Amino acid sequence: MKFKGIIFDLDGTLVNSLEDIADAMNSVLQGLNFPTHSYDAYQYFIGSGLRNLVSKALPVTHNDETQIDQCYQLMVGVYRNNCTHKTKAYDGIFELLDELKSRNIKLSVFSNKADDLTKEITATLFPDYFNPILGLTTESLKKPNPFKTVEISEHFGLKAEEILFIGDSGIDMQTATNANMYAVGVSWGYRPEAELLSNGAKYVLNQPADLIAIL
Repeated sequence: MKFKGIIFDLDGTLVNSLEDIADAMNSVLQGLNFPTHSYDAYQYFIGSGLRNLVSKALPVTHNDETQIDQCYQLMVGVYRNNCTHKTKAYDGIFELLDELKSRNIKLSVFSNKADDLTKEITATLFPDYFNPILGLTTESLKKPNPFKTVEISEHFGLKAEEILFIGDSGIDMQTATNANMYAVGVSWGYRPEAELLSNGAKYVLNQPADLIAIL
């Protein structure tokens, strides 16, 4: 199969955004006199959207829907002003994207991060590489729901089997499988390789340049 399109996850795949996300959430927790968490802990909070991350970060004694909603609004407010402060592309990503662009492969981003933040971060760090750029607009449509990946394949004008889906989590691999796309994991993200393989990864990249071998 000749792959003609690629959908990338954002956090943990294209960019290391963990510190900006963790700093924003810890700032909110600190302001409420709640315990904060280490960067290592946040590796396991990321992946299912920021509201889900807020729920995981809050103490169990203050984890009702009202508290989650309030803290989510606070966290997003802090994060929106600092979302590209420490966030940067992983080594080798720009070189990979340039190579893919030279081969006329269609590129898209699909993240469980809020849509406006996904667009802002991607457009700021990677201008002129990705179209479309999609984030979370409706909770029920977040990954591993394949609905948005189908939209992207239609935008590309490609069959699902002609598209690679690249991510760093089990959720990403499930999304690829649900969409009948080729699931590719990355080992430099926030989750262990075992999680990727157990959730359907057909291949795991150890560095961005490894993708060229698949193509």
